[in-house]
Amino acid sequence: MPLGRLAEPAEIASVVEFVLSADSSFMTGSVLVADGGYTAR
Repeated sequence: MPLGRLAEPAEIASVVEFVLSADSSFMTGSVLVADGGYTAR
């Protein structure tokens, strides 16, 4: 469901923070899309 708005910088920063953290250590070869649902249309 598209959110219908642009992301706030803090929202994108949260995604980057997750990818750089130990919480994502088990992820391999994944593509994370942080587009507010735009590609889900």
